Amino acid sequence: MPPYRHSQPGYLIIAVTALAAVILVVLVRPADPPLLRWIPLGLLATAGAIFSRLIVDVTAGELRIQFAPGWPRWRWRLSEIASAHPVRNPWIAGWGIHWMPGYPGYWVINVSGFDAVELRLRNGRRYRVGTDDLGGLLAALRQAGVPDPAPARA
Repeated sequence: MPPYRHSQPGYLIIAVTALAAVILVVLVRPADPPLLRWIPLGLLATAGAIFSRLIVDVTAGELRIQFAPGWPRWRWRLSEIASAHPVRNPWIAGWGIHWMPGYPGYWVINVSGFDAVELRLRNGRRYRVGTDDLGGLLAALRQAGVPDPAPARA
């Protein structure tokens, strides 16, 4: 199986953090303490850099997901993944990394859009990995031996 690697840009995240930085520079008065400008600008720049890109790799033995600078990142052996299937995240799921409550709840790892692959691990945890290449990611996972979820029984 050839390895799968896909890099998805987070254009909206980049634009929003840049716009927020511009607004911050305009709103902070020169008489305000310098930390009032530099700390928020640093936080915005860091968030923009981290969430600017999501990289997904599927190799013969594992699935790796990481944001642009290489952190945060996740790595699972393919044998740990019980199933993977396409989902469409609700708008409220948003972007970034966070827990979505519910029964059962799941982790969202996303930089753009609403299409995702839901991974169900053998330990019961669920992750929704956002992608703009849904077909390619699912095909790579299927080729690597990750099954579709079992159909619901009537």
